[in-house]
Amino acid sequence: MTIDLNCDLGEGAGHDAAIMPLVTSANIACGVHAGSRETMAATAALAIRHGVAVGAHPGHADRDHFGRRELALGPAATVELVLDQIAALASVAGPALHHVKLHGGLYHEVSRDRELAAAMAAALQESWPDLVVYALAGSVLATTSRTAGLRVAEEAFIDRAYAPDGTLVPRSHPGATITDPTVAAARAVQLATTGRVAAIDGTLIAVRADTLCIHGDGSDPLGLARAAREALVAAGIAPAAPRA
Repeated sequence: MTIDLNCDLGEGAGHDAAIMPLVTSANIACGVHAGSRETMAATAALAIRHGVAVGAHPGHADRDHFGRRELALGPAATVELVLDQIAALASVAGPALHHVKLHGGLYHEVSRDRELAAAMAAALQESWPDLVVYALAGSVLATTSRTAGLRVAEEAFIDRAYAPDGTLVPRSHPGATITDPTVAAARAVQLATTGRVAAIDGTLIAVRADTLCIHGDGSDPLGLARAAREALVAAGIAPAAPRA
């Protein structure tokens, strides 16, 4: 049994070198919500050196809010924003580019908006058909991308709380983030082995998990990554990136 362990990196948090050997996929900021051409090149090279799958992590051009606000751009502008950022990372990562995972507010918008998701899936199928789309488990983007013929890795989060409907609890709410490595590691194993996780109200909900995310800008992403990897391996689950 395998599962991917992914982390958002290249965002200037300062611990990419320590985290990279522990994960199997790196979602690299493409110079818009964070990062630069130099950090893209350095982070991609680090990932390649450790055999970690290289992914584009496009976000909104809103550095003051780290790309986490939702901005209503419309389908055409949203697609252009994403394609430009994928191309920017591809220019330094070359054939190593493996996947795309949207960031922050953009991630949530495209996860639930059918028009945006359809436009995004069509654009990716036309321009980047070989990339794996990392999408929120059960989301519109996951379904639409798969229907368009793209390979999809449905994503679950071990450092974020879930609402009973399977959406992520907004960061502004108490308990929205999980900072205890032991708790995060237990969630990783539970998601990988049962496809279920406890929501913030204690109910167990079904969440498909092809890839498990750790946010690289959290309070202790290194501790979470180390604990999660150790727990998965101890449970007989091999960390491995999704096949492209």
